Amino acid sequence: MTPILSELQSRGLIHDTTDADELASALQKGLTFYVGFDPTAPSLHIGNLVQILTAKRLQMAGNRPLALVGGATGLIGDPKMSGERTLNEAEVVEEWSNRLRLQLAKFFEFNGPHAATMVNNYDWTHGIDVLEFLRDIGKHFSVNRMLDREAVAARLAGAGISFTEFSYQVLQAYDYLHLHREYNAVLQTGGSDQWGNLTAGTDLIRRVTGNIVHALCTPLLTKSDGGKFGKTEAGTVWLDPELTSPYAFYQFWLNTDDRDLAKMLKVFSFKSLAEIEELVAASITEPHLRIGQRALAQEMTAMVHSEQDMQQAEAAAALLFGNGDLSTISEPALIAALDEAGLVEVKLVAGELPLLPDLLVAAGIVKSKTEARRMIGEGAAWVNNQKWTDENAKIPLETLLFQRFLVLRRGRKTIAGIEIIG
Repeated sequence: MTPILSELQSRGLIHDTTDADELASALQKGLTFYVGFDPTAPSLHIGNLVQILTAKRLQMAGNRPLALVGGATGLIGDPKMSGERTLNEAEVVEEWSNRLRLQLAKFFEFNGPHAATMVNNYDWTHGIDVLEFLRDIGKHFSVNRMLDREAVAARLAGAGISFTEFSYQVLQAYDYLHLHREYNAVLQTGGSDQWGNLTAGTDLIRRVTGNIVHALCTPLLTKSDGGKFGKTEAGTVWLDPELTSPYAFYQFWLNTDDRDLAKMLKVFSFKSLAEIEELVAASITEPHLRIGQRALAQEMTAMVHSEQDMQQAEAAAALLFGNGDLSTISEPALIAALDEAGLVEVKLVAGELPLLPDLLVAAGIVKSKTEARRMIGEGAAWVNNQKWTDENAKIPLETLLFQRFLVLRRGRKTIAGIEIIG
């Protein structure tokens, strides 16, 4: 086994491959491979990072990546078990394709001997003659074998599947054939749910050209608690900072379950396996410090967003849950943090801020003013990291952060935000 295959195996990133010995031999010499992403949303999400970072590891090991954006396959939609996809307008798919292309460009090197190339399958499919495609490509596909695919079989047992989605496998296989001819691509990577599509491509190339090419799929990530990886109560964790703020992104990794830490570090971090073992060991010894989770959050946030975004997210979290000066947080970082914690709009009363018991109830930190007064009397109420012990004392307007925000905290862990309007 080559070093890169051994590395991927050790990190739990190989679910299946075509002929492992032949693939190892090809990787030993350096090869061109491709990985594809369909624009079914305006942004990639962290589930896509498994494929992106696997491809990045392959490039770092001396192989040349083709990063494919599915401008054509995105118009069709890969079959899913739950039912027919809603087809997006061509203009929407084109816009999303451009956004995905910019996101992908951050992860690869585009110069040097193993320079990456960005490709879009719309470029070689939109002008295809239908009759020629059916005669030259369609004849190589067995409908019986296509029906065996899990998603297709599930749909046939239910409401059925359209010919549009059924044809997706043919289009993806044709992508592989085109990239093999034009770029000498001899490996396609993807998730284990794509295995049928990947092997359809290797089979098509063998039938048309007689050449042997390869496929490698990674396992689908699952969480120990049974939840879907990449999903939170707020929804999908996106790579686009406008859809998921760097603060929320950082918090996602920081909140990694202890049971999942070793797996997540191996899959996503570029730290060595020895370094990961040390982090996991330290985290087991002092779980309350979340040493491994913090290292993962720092690395991923800096990689996907920027070093500055990571530092802002970390500073915001540290200040919100500590006693530091909140005025040092940037306004975007504060807003992102309060959006995650819970941000409630409150109006001034006769030009003044409501009393703290009213604010605590409005923010949802307590259920009643009686509970709020008891909390204040016990010394558990904080306003902008300052302990507040007088339930009747007025909060000066000058206390507002950026002239409109208050951060309320109960003890060390319960936080909510107030935004003054009007």
